[in-house]
Amino acid sequence: MRYDPVIWFLIAFAILFNCGRESQKGLTEEEYENTREALVGANRILVKKDYERIKSFAERKGWEMNETLSGLWYQIYENGSGPSAKKGLLITLEYTVSLLDGTVIYDSDSLGLKRFRIGNGGVESGLEEGVLLLREGDKARFIIPPHLAHGLTGDGNKIPSRSIILYDVTVVDLDTQTGSN
Repeated sequence: MRYDPVIWFLIAFAILFNCGRESQKGLTEEEYENTREALVGANRILVKKDYERIKSFAERKGWEMNETLSGLWYQIYENGSGPSAKKGLLITLEYTVSLLDGTVIYDSDSLGLKRFRIGNGGVESGLEEGVLLLREGDKARFIIPPHLAHGLTGDGNKIPSRSIILYDVTVVDLDTQTGSN
């Protein structure tokens, strides 16, 4: 696995930033602000690199995708006719999660259907955002950048650090009889 120098830069400054902020270990306000600005700059670089990778990937696949303001890329490639997803509803998905290199990480064939209450967390924020664009019966794909998926650390299991993940989903059911709890 190749480690990006920008990641190490971010990690080093995050440690310095957090240590200095907690106890102000001799950092002046100017040093603190400079460190914060460096972290923001490094984050912008990473988000731009992710955007370029996703755009290139979608173009190679010939997918016409939309992008949300948060950076989620999505394509609804088959329309259903059921109710629309809303916060508080229980959603059931058939899914495949893979990396951009095609490696399948998780899927409903081996792990079972994914069921969660929309808006209650417990899944990637990019997936939460994406399902709100769907209705029962829709088939869609989401390309989720690291900041909306598993971030700098990955999931601690199969998804590596700073991974862009691809969700291919089918909305099997939206339980409209349940309210938010």
